[in-house]
Amino acid sequence: MQSVGEIKEILSSCPVEKLPEVLPEFAADSRKGVQSLVTRFQKKYDAYLAELERLETLLTYERECYEKGFELVAGIDEVGRGPLAGPVVAAAVILPKNCKIAGVNDSKKLSAQKREELCQIIKEQAVAWAVGVVSNERIDEINILQATYEAMREALSKLEVQPDFILADAVTIPKVSTPQKGIIKGDAKSISIGAASIVAKVTRDAMMEGMAEIYPHYDFASNKGYGSQKHLAGIAQYGICPIHRRTFVKNFLKEDAAPKETGNRGELLAAKEMKKMGYEILAQNYRKPSGEIDIIAQKDGILVFTEVKTRTSTAYGTPAEAVDRRKQAHIIETALAYLAETGDADRDCRFDVAEILEEDGKKYFRYIENAFEA
Repeated sequence: MQSVGEIKEILSSCPVEKLPEVLPEFAADSRKGVQSLVTRFQKKYDAYLAELERLETLLTYERECYEKGFELVAGIDEVGRGPLAGPVVAAAVILPKNCKIAGVNDSKKLSAQKREELCQIIKEQAVAWAVGVVSNERIDEINILQATYEAMREALSKLEVQPDFILADAVTIPKVSTPQKGIIKGDAKSISIGAASIVAKVTRDAMMEGMAEIYPHYDFASNKGYGSQKHLAGIAQYGICPIHRRTFVKNFLKEDAAPKETGNRGELLAAKEMKKMGYEILAQNYRKPSGEIDIIAQKDGILVFTEVKTRTSTAYGTPAEAVDRRKQAHIIETALAYLAETGDADRDCRFDVAEILEEDGKKYFRYIENAFEA
């Protein structure tokens, strides 16, 4: 009779797809050790089948393209829209037709080690792959959304083989003539986009780890430029470094106390007035790397994200006029983070602005519902 150790060796060396042929040999063995092995390796085979099924689903969008005559399908995704420092990086990947790479998924769902392993496999199996990198200076110049598009176009232009069709994560890339389709949460729904997200993430992480050696005060190796506690502490103590996005970190820089005090007074007044209007205040100064929302409230079943703007003069316009498109984009992105965090993605939402004008010793309050839309 074979020992439990010998049986373990047989099962461990057996290719997972061949396990159904081998496991029945030991199913009747009553020893607890053998039964434990049979159960463990049966679970391994079940997980293998589940992964095959998942990979089939991940090919849905690619196969739709193949059926329409598009042979070379590129997946594209970006990493680094939210950090306070470093570039935004996009990757484009063209996989062979009907390619299945076990484990490919949204890069955020994978460990760093698994991403590294898969990145190497993706690069080896891909028909073509390339990355585009847009610096923090360029992000400050044209804003993060346009910088993201620029990185994506750069990645596409650098592909050794040009695609017939593009599958992009969530967006439609402007100034691109190749047919394309934006897929919400595409990095978890398309194997091509998932592969691109892994290549982009591994590339950018390596860049930020390199920056950590040059700028050691911000813990870039761990936070990759996102607004962690150590990162913010580094900014507070040492100021910003050349790879910080000035448009992202300005709220964390040392400013005159007077504007801050004015803003704080305005937010307290706005919350007080909103309560009188029947709003329930859920949170104040909700902050994420993408930005900050001054007041989050609810009324009549609607979740309300309110930006409070205080001014001491209308010489440069009304307070509400300071909530420009760039500011709106940051508020919207931060609101999405809040919805994801609280599980309220299905709730009706609204973006309001509370105007406070302090002029000639008097305060004027005006509340604007539906000030802008997502």
